[in-house]
Amino acid sequence: MNNTADQSPLGKTSAYQTQYAPDLLFPIPRQSKRDELGISGTLPFFGVDIWNAYEISWLNMRGKPQVAIATITAPADSPNIIESKSFKLYLNSFNQTRLANHEALLALLRDDLSAGFGAPVHIALTLPEDFGTLKMGELDGILLDRLDIEVDSYSPAPALLKAAKDEPPVQETLVSHLLKSNCLVTGQPDWASVQIQYAGPQIDQEMLLKYLIGFREHNEFHEQCVERIFTDILRQCAPHKLAVYARYTRRGGLDINPYRTNYTGQRPPNLRTARQ
Repeated sequence: MNNTADQSPLGKTSAYQTQYAPDLLFPIPRQSKRDELGISGTLPFFGVDIWNAYEISWLNMRGKPQVAIATITAPADSPNIIESKSFKLYLNSFNQTRLANHEALLALLRDDLSAGFGAPVHIALTLPEDFGTLKMGELDGILLDRLDIEVDSYSPAPALLKAAKDEPPVQETLVSHLLKSNCLVTGQPDWASVQIQYAGPQIDQEMLLKYLIGFREHNEFHEQCVERIFTDILRQCAPHKLAVYARYTRRGGLDINPYRTNYTGQRPPNLRTARQ
């Protein structure tokens, strides 16, 4: 597969198909961006990309519209990501498609998305009768945004990252709501909150906040930004445990929430934040 971001539907006029069309999905190999980070062979992390799809609708066999919310969990070691506009176009292709029940929808989603990501994905549907069970929450941790810092650079600068390697190790969870990056193709802004959990030399919080703000004019997909953050912190600060989790605001009814870690622990909850 040689799909690249500039070949995707991003930034192009697209006709919305309303009959089931799995060929709309546009996979992009993960490895090309990992090559930029010097990642080859065994990955320095594992994790998932958690997608929440809020605009799913189809017709029952009598033509009555049905709706649901879907959560799609794709493994970080899958060969591909799915370009998000193509994901939206694919989901909209169900809008006038008649299906026997939500299980039929679930089966199609599972088959098509597993093929697109190149690995089995987990999909859960929340139906209207269960909408009331969905909860919101914020990322836990020490808020970096409290720091009164001066910033004059808005591109990622790994050299900013510092850690007290000559002092006893610590275990901390740090959070910022100031992560902003831009779409790799269109340059449209992507907004996120990010949580960094680590154990090891204490990371300089002011420098970490400056580093995160440095993504403000950076063009890269969500998953790629999180892997860059993880890799830069791991190399510059040398924690022996590290997890990076970002909750991006939705676009086109989809939000993407990448999680990368190098240790086995409890996966973070899929709680929609206030900005999502």
